[in-house]
Amino acid sequence: MRTKLQIVAFAVSLLFTFQAQAQTGAAAFPKGELSTDTHHTGHIWLNELNVGDSTFDSSIAVATYDAGAKLNWHIHPGGQVLLITEGAGYYQERGKPVRIVHKGDVIKCAPGVEHWHGALPNSSFAYIAVTPTQKGKTIWLEPVRDKDYKSLK
Repeated sequence: MRTKLQIVAFAVSLLFTFQAQAQTGAAAFPKGELSTDTHHTGHIWLNELNVGDSTFDSSIAVATYDAGAKLNWHIHPGGQVLLITEGAGYYQERGKPVRIVHKGDVIKCAPGVEHWHGALPNSSFAYIAVTPTQKGKTIWLEPVRDKDYKSLK
């Protein structure tokens, strides 16, 4: 229980840091490394702030997307919380309508739920992802098809 409270406290402190940095125009964390894996389209940068371990089991990362970039469908066995820090993007759970999300939104994806997220065609997109890892790593699925979100383009 104490570990979960520490993770929540850390995530809240990150959010306040981002809000303070937004007022000055400076980024709270560097963009990170350009992703070279095959589980997305477009350019996405990833900055791992915490790798889950036996003390703090959640992975915490900043993801920054170029306009139009998106992840494939995927599953987080332990769930995921996204704190949207910049821009606007899509979020969709399998079988549900796609949603447009904006800076300041908090997305909670339950464990085992197939979903995807990505930037709108005309906006960059960034978030802090808090992903518990004790139940396993991300399970990658097929790419998102245009018809999955065509009505919102």
